[in-house]
Amino acid sequence: MTRAARAFWLRAPGVGEIRPVTLPEPSADEVLVRSRYSGVSRGTETLVFTGGVPASQYATMRAPFQEGDFPAPVKYGYLSVGEVEQGPAHLRGRTVFCLYPHQSAYLVPADAVTVVPDGVPAARAVLAGTVETAVNALWDAAPLVGDRVSVVGGGMVGCAVAALLARFPGVRVELVDTDPARAEVAAALGVDFAAPETASGGRDLVVHASATGAGLQRGLDLLAPEGTVLELSWYGDRPVQLSLGAAFHSGRLTIRSSQVGRVAPARRDSRSYADRLALALDLLADPVFDALITGRSPFAELPDVLTRLSAGSLPALCHLITYDGE
Repeated sequence: MTRAARAFWLRAPGVGEIRPVTLPEPSADEVLVRSRYSGVSRGTETLVFTGGVPASQYATMRAPFQEGDFPAPVKYGYLSVGEVEQGPAHLRGRTVFCLYPHQSAYLVPADAVTVVPDGVPAARAVLAGTVETAVNALWDAAPLVGDRVSVVGGGMVGCAVAALLARFPGVRVELVDTDPARAEVAAALGVDFAAPETASGGRDLVVHASATGAGLQRGLDLLAPEGTVLELSWYGDRPVQLSLGAAFHSGRLTIRSSQVGRVAPARRDSRSYADRLALALDLLADPVFDALITGRSPFAELPDVLTRLSAGSLPALCHLITYDGE
């Protein structure tokens, strides 16, 4: 028995299309997932959509269930939530998250899906991959009670980090972004907001997620002596120029990288990738994360959505794709 589905493909840089897919009968260790929602990770997916992935980073940038190769044709994406229609008894009928591209239905190994907790709405669960990145970042950063923390860059990842930091006792969080519209998001997350030129100094920790050299430099400038910038941005093969004079050496400042591809060293002996993703989904029970979903469109409009996101005419943090009627 086969089933028809539809998938989004990047046919050529800047040109997306919906293609038919035929799914075979699942094997005993697979699940058939009917998609309900997927999320567009604006920064990464617009880079892929425009053909901007550097050749040196093709292997690093591959998504878990990607088909095709960069720059195109390629099927890409990694924030999918759906319902298990066929598979092991303990998964049938459950809402699950999977690191799968934008597709109306798909087959994956049963261990590739994570059950969404009952208290987490399916639409909000598309943020699991982003919150997982934020969890790993805070395992790396290990903020302390009472720390003064800035998050530079108010995209999906930066806002997810700010939302989690706002839960730490005594920690005063300031979200720093060049877009004044992010002030409304910051307020919804329960953190302060500032433009780069008016941001507070003397910070114990700065989490940088703007993917710009100017943002990283500003993060360094905001640190107190012995402070740390945790770098979450990915630059591909773009050079980044910093001024490391002034207080960088005398203040004994630190720049530390964090990347979700590996569990943070402080948790590596006790937590697996599955543990980290399950924790991210548990944290999404908090409705504050709804502030990160800033628009929604039906799956059929995804090619146009990515065109507008890439052109900057559709502002968004996470844009939700719906599969009603697919």
